[in-house]
Amino acid sequence: MALEMKVPSPGESITEVEIAQWLVEDGDYVEKDQAIAEVDSDKATLELPAEASGIITLKAEEGDAVAVGEVVCLIDTDAAKPEGDSGSDKEEQKEEKAEPKKEEPSKSSTPEQTQDKKTYASGSPSPAAKKTLDEKGIDAKDVKGTGRDGRITKEDAVNAQPSMGTPGTGSRGESRSKMSMLRRKVAERLVSVKNETAMLTTFNEVDMTPIFELRNKYKEDFKAKHGVGLGFMSFFTLACVRALEMYPAVNSMIDGKEMVSFDFKDISIAVSGPKGLMVPVIRNAENLSFRGVESEVKRLALRARDGQITVDEMTGGTFTITNGGVFGSMLSTPIINPPQSAILGMHNIVERPIVRDGGIAIAPIMYVALSYDHRIIDGKESVGFLVAVKEALENPEELLMDNNVLKALEL
Repeated sequence: MALEMKVPSPGESITEVEIAQWLVEDGDYVEKDQAIAEVDSDKATLELPAEASGIITLKAEEGDAVAVGEVVCLIDTDAAKPEGDSGSDKEEQKEEKAEPKKEEPSKSSTPEQTQDKKTYASGSPSPAAKKTLDEKGIDAKDVKGTGRDGRITKEDAVNAQPSMGTPGTGSRGESRSKMSMLRRKVAERLVSVKNETAMLTTFNEVDMTPIFELRNKYKEDFKAKHGVGLGFMSFFTLACVRALEMYPAVNSMIDGKEMVSFDFKDISIAVSGPKGLMVPVIRNAENLSFRGVESEVKRLALRARDGQITVDEMTGGTFTITNGGVFGSMLSTPIINPPQSAILGMHNIVERPIVRDGGIAIAPIMYVALSYDHRIIDGKESVGFLVAVKEALENPEELLMDNNVLKALEL
């Protein structure tokens, strides 16, 4: 019996996915729940598990866009599992396929047909390639063919570039690869944000000395008791929660002609995954402690790294924090994560001279940036929000811990 495997729905509003990579080959025996493919949606890359054991027949190619519910492969559930190690047989088959067979002219070939074959094998362009090269004004001898025996294919001609000036003496190769559906969607969203919002960015600087002192004093006890590190993200998340309470317009978004404000704080955290940028959401961050934030950040980051993050876990945030500092960024203007209206950018921490108590001191300084949609967030609110974040980070014991560090850290 042949089981039809259809593309499951990765999430609400997603109607199409792209076959990013087949993890098995046509004709392989697969086990139930074995990952057989990676599929890209416009929000995440997910693994497709086999629904049954059997011999698989692929019905879609890598790079194909397929609709949700469409059949992408068949699994013959009646097929017996191969016995023994068939690896050597597969290698022999691959070698046979890799070794091209010499073609001999058929007995019915005319001399002219035989001559054509010799002409193609000499490295000259095919008729379609020759037409394209002539239109582009490129000499065939300047194009390296990728077809059999060096024949110039139409694709070679389309990709060929005219020579400009004196040729370089070093390597001048180039490669092309198709952008994943996720990357294409991110690109579209970024462009739409620039075109459809009145985005501005305001900046400030934070003296990280108080946070450094707290972490140095309590991080070992915190990790020993809770199993997670006391990082910077919990301080920044809770500082943003406090500032969002003070400036609710920053925790709002535009829906048509209406402004929608939220009484909860779902904080999106931008993390780098194997498939690119992922933005999982910490739900109801206003109800979390330092331990709760750090545990959730770790959980989501591991799921993103392992490619297990789901669309639901990346949907519905009300405010975003992104940390370019982990890559060494000193300053940037982060782009709003739509449909949200604001995003906080963290950066690297560098020792810099500052004025403290009338004198010059060396302190670990971070520049922070808030990009916001000026259509619903005024300058006063945006600057006030960022100042509130700065105040909380520079005085965390009073403003984030209620003057009780041990209770706040649950030690």
